[in-house]
Amino acid sequence: MTTTHAFAGTVLDDAALTLGEGPTYDPVTGTAWWFNILERELHELHLASGRKTVHALPFMGSALAKINDDKQLIASDDGLFIRDTATGVLSLHAELETDLPGNRSNDGRIHPSGALWIGTMGRTAETGAGSVYHVAKGHVTKLFPEISIPNSICFSPGGETGYYTDTKVNKLMKVPLDPQTGLPVGPSTVFVDSSGVPGGIDGSVCDAQGHIWNARWGIGAVDRYDPQGNHVERYMIPAGQTTCPAFIGPDASRLLVTSAREHLDDVAIAANPSHGQTFELGIDVQGTFEPAYRL
Repeated sequence: MTTTHAFAGTVLDDAALTLGEGPTYDPVTGTAWWFNILERELHELHLASGRKTVHALPFMGSALAKINDDKQLIASDDGLFIRDTATGVLSLHAELETDLPGNRSNDGRIHPSGALWIGTMGRTAETGAGSVYHVAKGHVTKLFPEISIPNSICFSPGGETGYYTDTKVNKLMKVPLDPQTGLPVGPSTVFVDSSGVPGGIDGSVCDAQGHIWNARWGIGAVDRYDPQGNHVERYMIPAGQTTCPAFIGPDASRLLVTSAREHLDDVAIAANPSHGQTFELGIDVQGTFEPAYRL
């Protein structure tokens, strides 16, 4: 039985984003990062001081990973780029779907091995236009083709299981992986079947106990699933289009959640100005920090 909790958190950042996505956290600097994809912005928030910086990008970035204290990896509609953290200078790391100029990157995370999984999609979510890729030291391997809206990419704590979804299909998939490489070693199977159920499976993270925390698009909630795929809890969020969670804080015990205003008209936004804001859930979690990408 699923327990539903009213929102008991806070607005972490009140900037109303068209498509807030791709949050991650650097425990060394105490900084949370996320994107406003469609507006080509990278948002930076120092948690302790509340200092906020918005970086303009020359492309639509969607996922970020730390490489080291000086460099970050950004996935975008123009490919994979290395960003100098101090200066913002970008250099191409790997090309991605140069033959598909109508596509952009979407959800992505780093496997414990240091490899990146990154999903692509059509700019208007054309059916089957995208794929999910594995990227290791700049080498790109296609894993799952014909994906419409790739989301929920995350990994079990030991790296032996990967998760992903096509939000249009609305089935959260799991696949056995080689923990040393992050590459599949068997077929994908259905972990959670939400086909025909209100709301879409969007971004996810996996905690230290192997529980999946999933942002539910269209419902305004974060769902927790246990390692067996049981829907254990639902935590409500004030914004209807929740997009992606990330563990933040010195011990990864806090949960940040991004949201979006995309597709909402002026009437809907006036009725609920919280759409597109970034939230903290207001509970203690046993999270993990995302690994660094290995060059």
